[in-house]
Amino acid sequence: MTTPFPFTAVVGQDDLRLALLLNAVSPAVGGVLVRGEKGTAKSTAVRALSVLLPAVDVVAGCRFSCDPAAPDPACPDGPHEPGAFESRPARMVELPVGASEDRLVGALDIERALAEGVKAFEPGLLADAHRGILYVDEVNLLHDHLVDLLLDAAAMGASYVEREGVSVRHAAKFLLVGTMNPEEGELRPQLLDRFGLTVEVAASREPDQRVEVVRRRLAYDDDPAGFAARWADEEAAVRQRIVAARALLPSVRLGDGALRQIAATCAAFEVDGMRADIVMARTATALAAWAGRTEVLAEDVRQAALLALPHRRRRNPFDAPGLDEDKLDQTLEEFSGESEDDDPDPDGPGGGGGRPAPDDGDPQGGDTGARPEAGEDGEPQASGGGSGEQAPTRAAEPFRTKVLTVPGIGTGAAGRRSRARTEHGRTTGARRPRGALTKLHLAATVQAAAPHQRARGRSGPGLVVRRDDLRQAAREGREGNLVLFLVDASGSMAARQRMSAVKGAVLSLLLDAYQRRDKVGLVTFRGSAADVALPPTSSVDAAAARLEALPTGGRTPLAAGLLKAHDVLRVERLRDPARRALVVVVTDGRATGGPEPVALAGRAARLFAADGVASVVVDCESGPVRLGLARQLAGELGGTAVTLDELRADSIAGLVKDVQSRSRRAA
Repeated sequence: MTTPFPFTAVVGQDDLRLALLLNAVSPAVGGVLVRGEKGTAKSTAVRALSVLLPAVDVVAGCRFSCDPAAPDPACPDGPHEPGAFESRPARMVELPVGASEDRLVGALDIERALAEGVKAFEPGLLADAHRGILYVDEVNLLHDHLVDLLLDAAAMGASYVEREGVSVRHAAKFLLVGTMNPEEGELRPQLLDRFGLTVEVAASREPDQRVEVVRRRLAYDDDPAGFAARWADEEAAVRQRIVAARALLPSVRLGDGALRQIAATCAAFEVDGMRADIVMARTATALAAWAGRTEVLAEDVRQAALLALPHRRRRNPFDAPGLDEDKLDQTLEEFSGESEDDDPDPDGPGGGGGRPAPDDGDPQGGDTGARPEAGEDGEPQASGGGSGEQAPTRAAEPFRTKVLTVPGIGTGAAGRRSRARTEHGRTTGARRPRGALTKLHLAATVQAAAPHQRARGRSGPGLVVRRDDLRQAAREGREGNLVLFLVDASGSMAARQRMSAVKGAVLSLLLDAYQRRDKVGLVTFRGSAADVALPPTSSVDAAAARLEALPTGGRTPLAAGLLKAHDVLRVERLRDPARRALVVVVTDGRATGGPEPVALAGRAARLFAADGVASVVVDCESGPVRLGLARQLAGELGGTAVTLDELRADSIAGLVKDVQSRSRRAA
């Protein structure tokens, strides 16, 4: 068995370590989401935590880790006789991003259930994680249907497996810990809210601290067991402190004054629902227990807010997480002294964030990853500009867009944009299973087995079912696509008011792509060339940031932009062949620079039509005299042209419902 890196040997990352320890003290806090760039010890710290957790008592032989003091009456391995139990270390179960539904919740043998009436159930990862840690690395890349199952289990504390009327239930209470790199995409709000706490981690910029990180890592890699032995005393001390804090936790008193501060803070930051208040209360109580106190102080409330609120106050997907600490301090000060039971904070609201225990590592910096307000007056011009370049323009307010879809039926990753054959959705037919049966089509299975009952010697009421009779349900749902934006940033688009509207439209489409679980890419063209501003990624936030910083000016190399976008799609098809693409060209259709720019652009556009790539041209031409060049470009692409006004979902201009209409006419 591999020796994990010691938890106490992690350098810095104070917020991360504190959040994990608070959940070890009080699992009711609700887990931790760790956000940060790669290589910042996210996974190392989580794996190290499991070694510090106290051992758990389980019913001997129970695959579902029932507590012998209060066994689950509905346990599939029950009923349990009192007496025999065993003690084992708390488990940390890792959920792979590409796991199947059966691997997560467990598998039920449908053939035996139909033929013999036996519930032959093989537990999944949720059963293994009961009373332990369920760890999801890159949780933002988890498939939607697995996210739904996690949400259900986290909300109910139990997992249900349903297969055509055959049901199995077992307890599934676990500490949910997820790590993610925000550059690779954001989480759905529903899952985000299920994490009790969140922390932002970043690599230290202090040379001495970086040196110590490298020194400890090299020492661990050379001799993991020896390195762990050198930290054994520190590990034992933290483990004992967790045990003591757990024992003290029921005695901690949350006074009315602290409770009012919690409620006032949640109201001041306009978080949705009441979960934030409850999580803050549990976190503040755990902080007091961790510090060895039986009273919750103002410093505990402040630290609880910094851990529990940043991921809940985002008003849209492009808002960076974080709290205005001045506003937090003002709110706590306003509601301080409400009760005589609360002691004042001697260090003041700015005294290190109310940490209950000092740490010799420097606290993490206050960088919340917020995007700069590009394009405002007084900001420096964009670098590397050519003749006539203008500073970036602020995007107009986003709006709800019409739904753009890819024609036909795909087989890509689950999402919410285009039709696809998926494991979830409405049933459209039946087929023989390829591999393990996951979604039984009961009527088709009975129909296949019925003609053979006499030959199989059926004598009782049960149906004699063989493996060849089983039929898998064929289902149709929705998939996520690659939405590749090709944005004209030339001088003809550079009028401030016009470019603001264009950026607002693209931002609106990016919001739509975020909600529909698409990958996005951004190609821009201006001057004499085209650039890949953002290769295809799941991080819609990154695309929005690149868009806002986009300068304008120069000629209009439309052909270069089209060829660059075509090349991006060619490479992406090799990486992810099942994901279909939708190209959104944002331009007024003008083409300048070089010999025969219009003809060259037409030839480049016809490459997309030849490949059958779905496309939409957002026509940005304005003014009393319009040349209709964008609509001509749409014809060459084999796609559809829409105006900025028609792009709005509430427009009465009657936008195309999707790009199917053009493809049908072409056919």
